[in-house]
Amino acid sequence: MEKGDFVEKEKLEERKEKILGLMNHPDYQPMKIKELAILLQVPRERREELEETLAALLEEGKIHLSKRGKYGRAETFALQGVFTGNRKGFGFVTVEGREEDFFVPEIYTGGAFHKDTVRMIPLPPSGTGNRAEGRIIGVLKRGFSEVIGTYERSRNFGFVTPDDSKISADIFVAKEHSMGAVTGDKVIVKIRDYGTTKRNPEGIVKKILGNAGSPGVDILSVALSYGLSADFPEDVRAEAAAVKRRISPEDLRGRLDLRGELTVTIDGEDAKDLDDAITLTKRGSRYFLGVHIADVSHYVGEDSPLDREALRRGTSVYLIDRVIPMLPKELSNGICSLNPGEDRLALSCLLELDEKGNRIGERVEETVIRSDHRMTYGDVSRILDGDAELAARYEDAAEMFFWMKELSDLLREKRKKRGSIDFDLPESKILLNERGVPVSVAPYDRNCATRIIEDFMLLANETVAESYFWQDKPFLYRVHEKPDEEKIRALGRLIENFGHHLRWKNGELRPGELQKLLAQIADSPEEALVSRLTLRSLKRAGYSPQCGGHFGLAAPYYCHFTSPIRRYPDLQIHRIIKENLHGELTERRESAYRRRLPEVAKIASETERTAEEAEREVEKRKKCQYMERHVGEVFDGVISGVTNWGFYVELPSTVEGLVHVSSLEGDYYRFDEEHFELVGEVTNRRYRLGQSVRVRCLGVDRVLNRVDFVTVRSGKEEAYGEGQCKTDCE
Repeated sequence: MEKGDFVEKEKLEERKEKILGLMNHPDYQPMKIKELAILLQVPRERREELEETLAALLEEGKIHLSKRGKYGRAETFALQGVFTGNRKGFGFVTVEGREEDFFVPEIYTGGAFHKDTVRMIPLPPSGTGNRAEGRIIGVLKRGFSEVIGTYERSRNFGFVTPDDSKISADIFVAKEHSMGAVTGDKVIVKIRDYGTTKRNPEGIVKKILGNAGSPGVDILSVALSYGLSADFPEDVRAEAAAVKRRISPEDLRGRLDLRGELTVTIDGEDAKDLDDAITLTKRGSRYFLGVHIADVSHYVGEDSPLDREALRRGTSVYLIDRVIPMLPKELSNGICSLNPGEDRLALSCLLELDEKGNRIGERVEETVIRSDHRMTYGDVSRILDGDAELAARYEDAAEMFFWMKELSDLLREKRKKRGSIDFDLPESKILLNERGVPVSVAPYDRNCATRIIEDFMLLANETVAESYFWQDKPFLYRVHEKPDEEKIRALGRLIENFGHHLRWKNGELRPGELQKLLAQIADSPEEALVSRLTLRSLKRAGYSPQCGGHFGLAAPYYCHFTSPIRRYPDLQIHRIIKENLHGELTERRESAYRRRLPEVAKIASETERTAEEAEREVEKRKKCQYMERHVGEVFDGVISGVTNWGFYVELPSTVEGLVHVSSLEGDYYRFDEEHFELVGEVTNRRYRLGQSVRVRCLGVDRVLNRVDFVTVRSGKEEAYGEGQCKTDCE
C-alpha cells in the first residue's frame, strides 16, 4: 500500500467516525445529503468526499438511506423479525403484522442462523423484481443452541451437516469434541460459536443417536430437531403415575349418567387415544345426537405440571410410526381414552335436530359414558356398503350407522348451501416395515365413515362456539380470516387456464364461490391441483380469544372442542365450560382468563405450525427413501407446480418430484408467471399446471429431501398439451 493510500484511508475513517458521531446524538433526525452537507459545513467542492463516506457506511450497514433519501443510523429504520434460512445462503425475515417476508441476500445475512430473532433494515428492491429486501444488522436472540445432523469424520476434525436444509453452513467439530462419532452417525451437536459469513460455526457433539441408516433414527432426528420429545419431565411423569386408573363414586357426583345409551367410537385402525364417542337415536323425524368428548380437564388441573407441559407442547404430533403425545400415555391411552366396556368421564354436546338437520335443541353436560364398540372407519364404511357379515356382528348398532349417514348427509348439504369449502385433498398413507423402511406410499382412503365423524365434530364445535359467543364469556376460538384479495384474484387468473372462473359480488369473494369451483372440478384430472392452489390462496387458520369466524367453513362461530387429549385449546375451553356449568366463572375468573387466553392462543398456533412442519418433513424423507428403490422407473404424473427453475410432478401415489429446467433438452424455456407455465422459445412447447406428463425417476437428494425426475418421450414425441408445437427432438 502506498503512503498516500494509507493517509486517504485514515481520512475516510475519520470522516466516517465524524458522521456516526453526529447520527448517534440523541437529537439527530434523518437528513438528506444536502442538509448533512450544510450541518457538517462541507463545501461544494468536497461534496464527493461526503458521498463517498456515506456510501462506505451504507455498505457496512452502519447507516441507512430511506425511501425519501434521508440518511440515519441503521437502528432508526430497523425492524425486528425472525430469520428463515436457505441452504444456498440467502434467507427471509418475517416481521409480525406484515403479509410479505423480506428477502435477505447472502451478503446481507450478517451471520444470522435459521430461526434467529434479528434486527433488519429494509433495502430498495434489487433487479427487476419488486419484492422487499432487507439487511440484517444484528442478532437479538438465537433460534436454537443445538443442531441435529450427520457427522463426517476427517483425520483431525469432523463436520456435521445439519438435517435442516435451511441451515446453510456445516458445523465444525474438533476431534476432542466428537465423542468418537464416525462418518454416517446422526448426532446432536451443541453450538459453541455461531461463526461468521466467512467462518463455519463450531460445535461439540452432545449425543450420538445412531447410524443414519438404523431403524427409526431418521424420524427421531427430525423430532428432536423440532424440539419434540416423547419423554416427559420427572414431575409430569410422577403426576401422571398418580392419576387414578378407575372412576370412583365421587367422580360421578352431579354427572348425567349415559352408560345405558348405545355408544360407539369410530376411529382409524391404529388409533390409541379415543377422545370422542357418538350416540344417536331417531324418534319420528327427529335426531338425538350425542357427541361425547373425554373429560381430560378432570385429571389435568390448571397450572399443574401436567397442564404446563401440555401447554408447552400444544398438540400431539404424528410422525408415521410414532406419536409425540401432548399428555403421558397414562392419560392419553388410559383413563382419558374412551375404551370399550370402560366407564369414562365425558363432556357431552347433546343435540336435537329436525328432519332437515337444523338444531332445535342443544346443551352441554358433564356426563359418564361407556363405549359399547370400538369401531373403525373401514368397518363402518363396509356396513354402510352392505356387508351383511359385519352388520350381523354389530347387530345392535347397525341401524344407528345408517341414521348417522342420513344425518351426516343432511349436515353436509346444509354446509354446502351456506358455502363451506370441502377440500378433498389426497393425504399420504405410508407403510413402514420393521426396519423403518417405507414399503408403500398411497393416498389415504377418506370414506363415508370419516366424513360422518367430521360432520358430527364440526357440528359440536360450531354449537359450543356459538353458545359461548352469545354468553359473552372468555373463550378460545378457531379463526380463519378472509383471504387476501390479491391472492384470490391471482388464483382466478390461474384457474382461467382450466376454463373455470370465480365470481365476485360487490367486490367480495364469498366462500361459496370457492365451493362451487371445487364442485365443478370434482373427478376431473385437475381436481387435486386446483384444490391445492385454492388452499394455498387462503390464510392459515389459528387460535384467538376473539371470534373472527371461519372463512373456509363459512361459519360465523367456530372452536376446537372435540380433541382435548391431543390439542391444548380443546382442554382450555373444557375448563372454561365446566366452570361456567358450575357457576364458578366469576368476574375474577373471567378477568384471569382474559389475561391468559391471548398467550394460550399464540402458543397453540405456534406449536400447531411446528407439528405440521415436522410431520411434513418426516413424510418427505420417507417418500424420498421409498423412491430410492424406484430410480430409473417411469411414472405418469401431473404437473403440480411451475417455477423459473423447473416444474414439480405429482404421482398418483402422492410422491412429488422436480423436473429441473436444465434437463429439458432441445430448447430454452422461459417462465410465464401469469399462466404458470414454462414455454420453449423455439418449439413453443409448454409445460403448464395440471398437464399430464411421463417422467423417469433420476435420483433422490437426501440433503434437500427432493426427488428428481426427467421427462420421458413416447416414441418420437412427448405428451403435448392442446395447441402445442410438435417437434422431433430426438
